[in-house]
Amino acid sequence: MKRNLLIILIITSGVFAADQIEPSKDQETDVSGKEGKPVILKCSYDSSSQNVYLYWYRQYPNRALQYLLLRGARQRGDSNTADHRFSSTTSSSSTELTLREPRLADTALYYCALRDVRAQ
Repeated sequence: MKRNLLIILIITSGVFAADQIEPSKDQETDVSGKEGKPVILKCSYDSSSQNVYLYWYRQYPNRALQYLLLRGARQRGDSNTADHRFSSTTSSSSTELTLREPRLADTALYYCALRDVRAQ
């Protein structure tokens, strides 16, 4: 039996004041899907840096943020994920998180975040 799940996309800001990240204009902030069918979340970002990392987290009610993955963008090509069901693609101005084979237990708040590493 396929059950519905609800994913809510929330965004966080970049490190520098000029950096921004937000849900893509064509992305609803309340995303729902069915168990077993891929779900895609999209964020658009703006940064003057070429050294950008894009992060994805999720949060269950009354719990701490849970790291899902990071993906380098622009000149950064590296990536790291905590769960093989999650993957990410990036462009010079957007990132997508794909959740393959979602389960009801994946119902949570999802966050995208940007980190400019030029200060390091």
